Amino acid sequence: MSNKARILITRRHLLDIESRLKNDYEIILNEDDHIMSADEIIDLSEGIEALFICVTEPLTKETIELLPDSVRCILTLSVGTDHIDLEAAKARGLAVLTTPGAVTDATAEIGMMLLLGAARLAHASSQYMREGNWSLWSPRQFIGVEITKESLGIYGMGRIGQTVARRARGFEMSIHYHNRKRLAPELEEKALYVKNVEEFLSMSQFLLLSAPSTPQTQKFINENSIKKLPHGAIIVNIGRGDLVDDNALINALESGRIAAAGLDVFNGEPSNIDPRYFNLKNVFMMPHIGSAAVGARNKMGMMLLDGFDAYRSGRDVPNRAI
Repeated sequence: MSNKARILITRRHLLDIESRLKNDYEIILNEDDHIMSADEIIDLSEGIEALFICVTEPLTKETIELLPDSVRCILTLSVGTDHIDLEAAKARGLAVLTTPGAVTDATAEIGMMLLLGAARLAHASSQYMREGNWSLWSPRQFIGVEITKESLGIYGMGRIGQTVARRARGFEMSIHYHNRKRLAPELEEKALYVKNVEEFLSMSQFLLLSAPSTPQTQKFINENSIKKLPHGAIIVNIGRGDLVDDNALINALESGRIAAAGLDVFNGEPSNIDPRYFNLKNVFMMPHIGSAAVGARNKMGMMLLDGFDAYRSGRDVPNRAI
């Protein structure tokens, strides 16, 4: 009998990851890449040691409690764990492995792209060209704002926030941040820690959200916080969709109180995004592609499998959430 671990893989992955999975483990692979239901995951997990999931497969308390006893480990292709009931997993004695650090550079790049795209009206100007409307150049056409030497506030100064800060310094931006706690000086790299939220917001002509979803961070952008931002501020979200109150942000974008937004994450993604966003020319949107780069996705998958191998052999697992 093979001593290879049996893994259920709920989505399709890049070739290098799937090749390792097929070579090193006994697998059940979701060949057509459909979104598996909770019932399907439970049924297919009989005799399975690990679930290799994505954020598209929420593991609720009810689902976790119904998983077969054979399941010992959850590998999630994500840094965040808001799609997993960690308390239920802990109660079942399940290990949960994530991908800290693997997505940092790729997600920071998307943050900078959204920052530039929102500031320089990338969506509206590109759409204008694609629709065949560009017949005359004008000095007053598609006037955005420069990010060079402007002030960037970062809400959530973890690995990704720190990397965005380093990239933004290439544009001579001044960096300040708000975090649960102040970073060590060597991690700040001269960024200014602002403990008071209202003061932090008032300084943020550009505001980048890179915090995780927690009860404390959800709806950080709301009607009240928007009032604290400078008039015409630009907001970028690479954290989680629920950091934003959609109604408040959309109203501010429609009125011009917020000049533009760059968004890679949304409430209700992918199929229940507030439809009003699609009609706003001052919103530059991406379909949650922060980690969608070959290097990042391969690092994520390999990190999970390395961690799983370490877990099975009783070694330390640096990427273990619980």
